[in-house]
Amino acid sequence: MNKRWLWFVLSGLALAAGLFLWRDQNHAPDQIASVLRDSASNAGYTRVLEPREFVFPRDHGAHPSYRHEWWYVTGHLSDAEGRRHGFQLTFFRYGLNPASFPSTSHWRSNQALLAHFALSDLAQGEFLTRQRQSRIALGTAGVGEALGQVWIRDWFLRQGDAPGEWQLGATDGAEGLSLRLTEMKPLVLQGDRGYSRKSAEPGNASYYYSLPRLSAEGSLVRDGRQQAVTGTAWLDHEWGTSALGADQQGWDWFAVQLNDGRELSFYRLRGKNNVTDPHSHGVLVGRDGVVSPLSAEGVVMTPLRWWQSPVSDARYPVAWQIEVPDQGLNLELSAAFDPQEWQGPLRYWEGAVNVKCRKNQSADCGRGYLELTGYGAGASQAQTTKR
Repeated sequence: MNKRWLWFVLSGLALAAGLFLWRDQNHAPDQIASVLRDSASNAGYTRVLEPREFVFPRDHGAHPSYRHEWWYVTGHLSDAEGRRHGFQLTFFRYGLNPASFPSTSHWRSNQALLAHFALSDLAQGEFLTRQRQSRIALGTAGVGEALGQVWIRDWFLRQGDAPGEWQLGATDGAEGLSLRLTEMKPLVLQGDRGYSRKSAEPGNASYYYSLPRLSAEGSLVRDGRQQAVTGTAWLDHEWGTSALGADQQGWDWFAVQLNDGRELSFYRLRGKNNVTDPHSHGVLVGRDGVVSPLSAEGVVMTPLRWWQSPVSDARYPVAWQIEVPDQGLNLELSAAFDPQEWQGPLRYWEGAVNVKCRKNQSADCGRGYLELTGYGAGASQAQTTKR
């Protein structure tokens, strides 16, 4: 809310179950939402019904009694020549069956993993995406339950040896990324002490926290050429069993690191009639780490510009005015470049955005990531959240 918010991408873990269940691109929005709605297939999994106490580092690890979970990292990097790059690395765990059965087969597993890796070359306007999926079996993929650790072959995200340190890596042929991340701000519990309601139905919720600002340093490989990079990153971790209500179409999510040392994130849940759902929520993190919760009534999101994908024909709002009157914020988020749409059985827009202060249009206020879901065939269009 990887994403994330990336609830809908969890539906792609059905691919990792061994069959490509969703081959019809035209129906992707409904399939995306349906996996995250309450259904008979969620029977036997633990439900998110109330706030709980978080315990770290244990809660950085996996929670396999819940149906789905994701670790979601985005960030902005600069190389020695000043060229800017955005990145996304997300791991999704999905339960195939709530019970484990004795078996002599090393292939047998009741969990699957999906990983999405993306690089945005802001200077060239190039968007590179890679995907991997696997059952958690044979040692080729796995998750840690005691510590934050998740991997598919040589793609990984894990806690480092030092407190507050993380490491990630993803390489595919001539493209890759290897980073060390260091926490610069305290951990933020989203929603009500980490209990994040998504709709009115009991259990349509998740446990959700963020690491809103991490320093990043390491190496980026493009076309086989390795270069040192530095920058900042954002990490979300979320888990639950169902999330969306039957009348919810998708969401518009963003996470922004402002140049003045504050961080802002918000997810706008959209009903099928495009009215903003009252469970939409976000946070503003002060320079000192103090968290101010943001409600649906306290944030106004107005689309300013649209981009239509020549591949999927989906029309995405890739520039927004973001107003938080109580905090004196009036920002403009705009795509660093427009074609940052994920391709494949699941289509969504996830990309790097620039941030300006609307009081001074020339002012560069920060960097962020924007995620747009539910804009495929048959989806209604976004509108201002003001009601």
